[in-house]
Amino acid sequence: MSPLQPGPVSSISPHGGKLVNRLLEGEAREEAIARAEHLPKLNVGEWEASDIEIIAVGAASPLEGFLNFDDYESVVNSMHLTSGLPWTIPLTLTVTEDFAGRVKEGDDVAIYGPDGTLLAILHVESKFRYNKANEAVQVYGTDDEKHPGVAALMKRGEFALGGTLDVINLPPHDDFVEYRLTPAQSREAFRKRGWRRIVAFQTRNPIHRAHEYMQKVAMEITDGLFLHPLVGQTKGDDVSAELRMRTYEVIVEKYYPRERVIIGVNPAAMRYAGPREAIFHALIRKNYGCTHFIVGRDHAGVGSYYGTFDAHYIFDNFDPQAIGITPLFFDYTFYCRACGNMASVKTCPHSKEHHVTLSGTKVREMLSAGIMPPPEFTRPEVAQILIEGYAQQSEG
Repeated sequence: MSPLQPGPVSSISPHGGKLVNRLLEGEAREEAIARAEHLPKLNVGEWEASDIEIIAVGAASPLEGFLNFDDYESVVNSMHLTSGLPWTIPLTLTVTEDFAGRVKEGDDVAIYGPDGTLLAILHVESKFRYNKANEAVQVYGTDDEKHPGVAALMKRGEFALGGTLDVINLPPHDDFVEYRLTPAQSREAFRKRGWRRIVAFQTRNPIHRAHEYMQKVAMEITDGLFLHPLVGQTKGDDVSAELRMRTYEVIVEKYYPRERVIIGVNPAAMRYAGPREAIFHALIRKNYGCTHFIVGRDHAGVGSYYGTFDAHYIFDNFDPQAIGITPLFFDYTFYCRACGNMASVKTCPHSKEHHVTLSGTKVREMLSAGIMPPPEFTRPEVAQILIEGYAQQSEG
């Protein structure tokens, strides 16, 4: 009998079966630029610009533009598109009542980014007034405007324009350029490394020992880790993307097998929608070519708006085959002095006095004061970068 050999490397199918690409090139792009000069002009903010980017490159496949009315209603109220595909976060282009009154279905609109860059042309297929209060309760689980996602929603326009996008330019970026992989590029990077099983890790925070533990446990059952921090719009008191990226670089360099990690960045805006956003983040990583997705406690949560494990339980509301990517659920993780290693409540028999845990507030207080957290909680190289970053912020 001849020795068995691994089969050809294949990629997970994008959500909906096709990786969307709405970026115009060549003559079509030049024609669109010329046409845009004669179209109604809409200026959008950072949130909408990042949505255009993830739609353009296929990270939001199967979406080819902003949601029309029927899909919007279906996503908000049933967490599925009208096609039946799971989708939990409504991507909408909102406008004022005045602007809505100047366009009709069948019109085209030229969309410009916060810096004045021509981003795209929207082919308006629907125009509708949407129910902000219902979206807040359904998507965010609350209508409390202290919730950052709800606060952002309430500031948006009263009408939404739905339709297909022709994207002329992505929002310009001069940061993290080497990490701005499109889904097509990440899939090719995985293929070149021969990876079949890829686990993705979503984060908007620095990586501490608990995160490292989850990632390395997941790496034991997969071929590689796609470390994919979100660098789109976040709330003001989150650690800056620039500072976070430095911590990711140093921890991967010092403590991970470099050939088994790829760092990319997710340009999406953070919604803080808890369990719904956990599904959204998983589907985005499926489009990037990942087969597994780490879901920790209170994924994409904020404050006390969601239950600790709501982001785990929500997956039970979907057909696993329809989701496609495999979630890996993690409980509370920590360093246990009695065990002498990282552990979780699933693997450690010891009481809490043996566990090294710190609240986010306590960690920020220590770092701001220049105090190094214990090495059982965070790697010293990561802590040093954060201490220096906090010091610079206070001086500024």
